[in-house]
Amino acid sequence: MRILLVEDDRRVAGALLSALARRGYEVEHAATAAAALSAAPCDLVLLDLTLPDGDGTDLCRELRRRSNQLGIIAVTARGEERDRVLGLRLGADDYVVKPFSMVELQARIEAVLRRAAQAPPERNLIEVGAVRVDVAARTVTVADRPVSLTRKEFDVLLSLARQPGVAVPRDRILLDAWGTTFADRHTVEVHVGSLRSKLGDPRLVETVRGVGYRLRAE
Repeated sequence: MRILLVEDDRRVAGALLSALARRGYEVEHAATAAAALSAAPCDLVLLDLTLPDGDGTDLCRELRRRSNQLGIIAVTARGEERDRVLGLRLGADDYVVKPFSMVELQARIEAVLRRAAQAPPERNLIEVGAVRVDVAARTVTVADRPVSLTRKEFDVLLSLARQPGVAVPRDRILLDAWGTTFADRHTVEVHVGSLRSKLGDPRLVETVRGVGYRLRAE
C-alpha cells in the first residue's frame, strides 16, 4: 500500500516515515499543500491540517473531490470537537489527534484501507438517459450536445448523477459540492435553476418536496 504523508514538521515527518517504512508501507512525503496536490497517486493520505501554504481542510476537500476511493486520515494537533467534525465533513475518513501511538495509527490505517477496498469504484463515465457525465474530464453532454457548466454546477450534477432516480437531500448536495452543510440552502436552489436551464430540459432535474432533488432516470 502506498501512503502520502503531508506534514510540514520535519521531525514528526522523519519519525513517521521511518515507522511506516518498517511496517512495510511505501511512503512519499509532502511538506506543503502544493506538493501534495502534485504527488503521485496513492492509496491513503495522512494529512496534517496546519500547512505553511494553506489550511489542510481545503486540501482535504480538494483531495476528496478528486477521488472517492482515496483514504484520508487527518493527523493533527487540532483536538477540538468542531475541528474533528469539520475534518470529517470535508471528506476525511478518520481523525487522529497528536500525540498518538503508532499502534493506534496503524490500526486506523488498516481500517480505512479495508473500507476503501470494499467500496464500489468511482465510475469515470456516468450516463443517465441523455445526460452523459465524464467525471475525469469534468465534461457534460446532453444528447451528444456539449454543455458548459461552472465548477459548482458540475459538482451539483455529479452529486445527483451518482444516484440516478434517487432523491438526494439538499444537505448531501451541499456536502458533495461545497464540502459543508453549513452553507445557505438557497445556494443549491440557485445552482439547480441554472443547471436546469443549461441542460436544456428543466424536467431532467426534479424537485422532491421536503427532501431535495432527483436526476430523472429514463
